[in-house]
Amino acid sequence: MISEGTKAPDFALPDQEGGLHRLGDYAGRWLVLYFYPKDNTPGCSQEARDFNALAGRFQARGAAVLGVSKDTVASHRRFAEKLGLRFPLLADPETEVIRAYGAWGKKKLYGKEYEGTIRSTVLIDPEGRVARVWPKVRVKGHAEAVLVELERLQEERRGS
Repeated sequence: MISEGTKAPDFALPDQEGGLHRLGDYAGRWLVLYFYPKDNTPGCSQEARDFNALAGRFQARGAAVLGVSKDTVASHRRFAEKLGLRFPLLADPETEVIRAYGAWGKKKLYGKEYEGTIRSTVLIDPEGRVARVWPKVRVKGHAEAVLVELERLQEERRGS
């Protein structure tokens, strides 16, 4: 994973509607970038629902939420429509951004080792620096934990 305090790697990826998103588009705002393995799988669906349920609270805090996986734009469109998502899902089929953020690596399933997307989240501050990293995320309670950390960091910055 990338390190807290470092400059966030730039990106330019399409969302489920084909619109292009760049890191620079979020300058001056907080950004939650969460990486997930695959559309329409139980854990990924739950994580998307959890972030979606909190989307208004993230927005009220001036933060955008973006999901990223190696699935296609078309797959993301179906997934977002099925779940009624209110935030963009970015398609990274070449895994360039996933790798740049350290969210690609060795995984194990049923004793077999393979490479894939590691469920992880990066919180980027308004200056484009990595404020917090959650490697190897467990879905249950994660979206809420990200919101709590965002609130904590915002309060900390207000106080200094």
